Amino acid sequence: MKLRVAVLYGGRSGEHDVSVRSARSILDALDPARYEKIEYFIDRQGKWLPKPILPEPGAQDIDVVFPVLHGTFGEDGTVQGLLELADLPYVGAGVLGSSVSMDKEMMKRVCKERMLPIVDYVTLTRDNLCAEAVREALPFPMFVKPANLGSSVGISKVHDESQLGPALELAARYDRKIIVERGIEGRELECAVLGNESPVASLPCEILPSKEFYDYDDKYLLDKAETKVPADLPPERTEELRRLAVECYRAVECEGMGRVDFLLEAATGKLYLNEINTIPGFTSISMFPKMWEHSGIAFGALVDRLIELALDRHQRKKATQFTR
Repeated sequence: MKLRVAVLYGGRSGEHDVSVRSARSILDALDPARYEKIEYFIDRQGKWLPKPILPEPGAQDIDVVFPVLHGTFGEDGTVQGLLELADLPYVGAGVLGSSVSMDKEMMKRVCKERMLPIVDYVTLTRDNLCAEAVREALPFPMFVKPANLGSSVGISKVHDESQLGPALELAARYDRKIIVERGIEGRELECAVLGNESPVASLPCEILPSKEFYDYDDKYLLDKAETKVPADLPPERTEELRRLAVECYRAVECEGMGRVDFLLEAATGKLYLNEINTIPGFTSISMFPKMWEHSGIAFGALVDRLIELALDRHQRKKATQFTR
């Protein structure tokens, strides 16, 4: 009997197009001999096609859901909450892990509490874009980011005071909370993590942007950025990075999958955690599946494993008593 897998994709976020491309890769990888595919496309206005009967438990005889919704309204715990209400197994982090990881400030708070290395930062709100507070706290260059978005949407690298105001305004278009980080000059590294209670890390990769930093255009449009898998690092640095990736994953209570991004500062040789993505890209150029491929897990087997992890977590949850 085939497993019925519902793939959710599209969505209202600025990463809609990336989600569509990721979902197509996952749908193509689902073995038709093992799985029955059920597609749910969410358009840019939030309309579901076809309209699902949710959150009725066991709705439409779905065995497991694979959310491929990058960014807001998909990677932030909202859809995960809906699936919890429907009592459906689903791939990836739960409500808490998703929401904490999505919010760049909260992720940094949690990692700081665990004594993990994070970059100096300042948080602002859309109603109080105080450039002076940023200048007093951080040196140039700096990065200005929406706190809750991915794929480098709305992010600016700021070199001087004249660029700071416009960068804050741009970030504020995408979120009510803005995070400003000290700019780290060095290498951009990534590490994939897989698992529930016993997560494991892949071999890391290095991103070589074609632009000053790895922005949306460089990731998805220009096709000029280069990657090295595995990253050219000494064995002890590779192990340090993999250890920190797992520690970050555990700190935010991630499950299923995650991609942890790092910065390796050239001047000091210090490794910093940058962020964690709980629904990383699955496009043809995405690094999460590429890192696992180089670590011995092919794309199709990776999708199978993620579905297994979702079903395993759901089965373990059944041991929890919800009433007296």
